Amino acid sequence: MSEPQQAHGSILSEIDLRLFASLFVHTVLVYVVVILARVTASYAMLDLGLSFFWVGVVSSAFSVIPIFIAVPLGRVNDRGHDNLTIRVGSACLVLSALIFWLSTPGIVSLFIATAMLGVGQICCMGGHQMVSIRAGKTLRGRDAVFGYHMVAIATGQGFGPLLVGWIAGDARLPPIGLLFGLMVAVSLLAVLASFLLKPGAPKDSKAAAAAPVGLLELLKLRGLLAWVMASVMTITALDLIVVYLPLLGAERHLDVATIGMIMAVRAASSMTARLVYVPLVDLIGRERLTYLTILAPAAAFLVVASPAPLWAIYPAMVVAGMGLGVSATLTLSGVVNLAPTGARATAMSLRLTGNRLGQIVIPMGASLVATFSGAAGVFVILALTLSGSAAGLWSGRARD
Repeated sequence: MSEPQQAHGSILSEIDLRLFASLFVHTVLVYVVVILARVTASYAMLDLGLSFFWVGVVSSAFSVIPIFIAVPLGRVNDRGHDNLTIRVGSACLVLSALIFWLSTPGIVSLFIATAMLGVGQICCMGGHQMVSIRAGKTLRGRDAVFGYHMVAIATGQGFGPLLVGWIAGDARLPPIGLLFGLMVAVSLLAVLASFLLKPGAPKDSKAAAAAPVGLLELLKLRGLLAWVMASVMTITALDLIVVYLPLLGAERHLDVATIGMIMAVRAASSMTARLVYVPLVDLIGRERLTYLTILAPAAAFLVVASPAPLWAIYPAMVVAGMGLGVSATLTLSGVVNLAPTGARATAMSLRLTGNRLGQIVIPMGASLVATFSGAAGVFVILALTLSGSAAGLWSGRARD
């Protein structure tokens, strides 16, 4: 049975507001950088005339190195060093931005810069999640922090495309060099903002010396694998929207400003849904809400893939944004709630590893589909994988 809904003010009283305010600012800056890079890199690849196969290869670079470092980073964060990983991640974002901005656009430079972007993002993301746990004084407060933290992510994801659209206007291709230069400036602000985050209390020596929980032991926890797999599909769907919506727009002769507005609508709907995340969980229930918010975006992606008029794309992206916004938050809090206290960062890093594997395998498969069907085929793949993840979650929970 869910807890009775509490007043909004009482929820705020269960949050370390100073710590969360610093987290919010840094999160917004990080995701402005990430979205600026991903969207601009897509247009750079379009300008180079790369095939969908090479678009998939470059996009997968975002996830290659994070697969190998996510769990070790989780161990570091479990020892109380989340501030350090956030600062290292912010520095990696600056390095990525400089490679994008200063190098001659090509497959190799885009691949290296995208890989460094992925390293920076996963360092920041892993640290952000542990700071979110520190900012929530109670279980309910932690749920609220996760919801508001996802609002910060959606804010950055929405502001980035708006910047691209505003700068490019009605041009088919934006000023790529100018946008990468803007990415350098915002990433430097992220480095400065990382020093505003208050460090956590040091771990006591007894806890630090304890043997870490093994990965197999974590995976055997009841329901954990089902939540991780659902997370893979929701996060991958959010990632591929950013990569392939500009390419779909180019195929359908939509200008940059229109695509930027569609992406901003998606981000705004995610933000709106996350603002009411806690009441939604109370009203509908965590499990039923998970199924609903995974299957609704699947249906929306089929609309986007169809030859629907432009006006129909906007409500479809609202549905996709709201569904993915809530389901991504649910999978994050689900993993945290199931994991042992001393292995929460490791469990979340396991989730991030699964996300990154999905962001390699699914884009590569999607790029092969897109070679024959165009960018619309990618959205069909997203609909099918989201539906499959909901079915897997249902099956796993039924067995439990």
